Parts: sequence; structure tokens; C-alpha cells
Amino acid sequence: MDTLTPEQRSERMSRVRGKGSRPEMRVRQIVHGLGYRYRLHAKDIPGKPDLVFRSRRKVIFVHGCFWHRHPDPACKLARRPKSRHEFWDAKFESNIARDAVVMEQIVNTGWRALVLWECHLRDTETLGRQIREFLDS
Repeated sequence: MDTLTPEQRSERMSRVRGKGSRPEMRVRQIVHGLGYRYRLHAKDIPGKPDLVFRSRRKVIFVHGCFWHRHPDPACKLARRPKSRHEFWDAKFESNIARDAVVMEQIVNTGWRALVLWECHLRDTETLGRQIREFLDS
């Protein structure tokens, strides 16, 4: 049983953003500060990556730990909701399966991908180093 009314649930879910989220904006700011230029959410690339570096044939995905089920057991953001377990388990499984298909398609089309998890974005210095190593390799 859901703990919110349908109207409350609708209002809450309407605040979930697929593009322009805080984690994505943070990564964009870091990448721009490192001197790299990129395109956003290219529709012709599988999964519509958050950042696209066409000349390098590389993409970056910024994954929210909750929605994409961060596999790190220490991640507190990948918690399971307390209600409607059947719904959420099915939703999360389909998200994980979709992400796997997208990564396979990315690799099969000759692109390289970096997945950045929401909970790892706090350490700006390490994140910048990781991004630079990925883009320069």
C-alpha cells in the first residue's frame, strides 16, 4: 500500500528530472572547468548519454543511485522503498536490464562510456581526475 495519496504521489514524481538534475549539472560544471566541450543528450546515440564527446567517441552517463541501483553496498542512496515492493522490484530490474542493453549498444557501435554515480560526485578532485583520465585515454 502506498503511503501517499495519488495526488501527492503525482506531485512528488513530477519533481524527478531526467535531464538537468543536480548531479548532472555538477558533472557538466567540472567537465567544462577542465576545458572540455561536449554535447548533451544526443538522440542518435543509444541511451541518450548525458555528455557526448563526438570527436573522441566517448560518452558520460550520470546515474542516480536510486533509479539505476548503484551496486555498491555502502551506497545509502540506493535504498529500497518501504512500500509497493513488487512494483519497485520490477521497476528497478527493468532499469538495470535497460542500462545493460544500452552499454552493450554503446560498445558495439565503437563508443566508450563512463558511468558516474551520484554518491561519488562529492569528491570533486577525484572526479575531475577520473574524467580527465577517461577523456584523454
